[in-house]
Amino acid sequence: MAIWNLGSINIDHVYAVPHLPAPGETLTATAHSMGLGGKGANQSVAAARAGAQVVHLGAVGADGAWTLERMAAAGVTVDKVLRTAAPTGHANIYVDAAAENVIVILRGANWAAGPEVFGPLAAAAAGDTLLLQNETAYQAEAAAAAGARGLRVMYSAAPFELGAVRAVLPHVSVLALNAGEAAELTRALGCGLEEVPVPELLVTRGSAGAEWIETATGTRLHQPAFRVTPVDTTGAGDCFAGVFAAARDRGETPAAALREAAAAAAIQVTRPGAGDAMPSRDEIADFLARHG
Repeated sequence: MAIWNLGSINIDHVYAVPHLPAPGETLTATAHSMGLGGKGANQSVAAARAGAQVVHLGAVGADGAWTLERMAAAGVTVDKVLRTAAPTGHANIYVDAAAENVIVILRGANWAAGPEVFGPLAAAAAGDTLLLQNETAYQAEAAAAAGARGLRVMYSAAPFELGAVRAVLPHVSVLALNAGEAAELTRALGCGLEEVPVPELLVTRGSAGAEWIETATGTRLHQPAFRVTPVDTTGAGDCFAGVFAAARDRGETPAAALREAAAAAAIQVTRPGAGDAMPSRDEIADFLARHG
């Protein structure tokens, strides 16, 4: 099987700050770094490093060649990524001493490509997986095309926009949300999580762990978070989603996939950066061996 990801590719500018800025406040950063980011790129790298065959679909500008090199080095197939006249998407990320963050994103090339961006899905096979996030154009169209070909469609509803979620929901197999997004969606739909019209939900709850819900049966699985001292939580949800997708793609049970994803996220938050901080499958296995 293979994972196809119509996903954002961003250049992350990360600033260490003494605290997150308040309105009108000017802060002096204590450090700066630049790295690979974007929810799409993060998930592709996480899944590839966890052992999956990953094909990334998306777009970059002339300034983004190095991001594709970085993704390819992690094992992601990037030859289907389009080049556009628009600049590569980028994010300014502010991380405080407690590892909490605030992020401002410029969409750039992620929204500049036409429908040809998801054309390569014509080569996907039934049983493959399509990953999507709300950081590119043509999410609903790609999801519909994937569903028609028999792919599992896993959608991360972030950044959360109700209209975007509603458009994709009819085609989604697994809906991934954090706790805040889950609360916002159920409030808007006027229903409980088990009544959201998708086969499966994956809800991450930070230090409270994560849960998987099968809506048809009401089955719920809970995975506690592993205790670690975080350095940077940027990309932790993407790490969880990418590793969960990789585990399911190779036939792991939801419970096993949850455990692997939780371990991966625990490793990832102890390292600075987002896409560059994703652990390998061997690192995940070693972590689980040491933590029972």
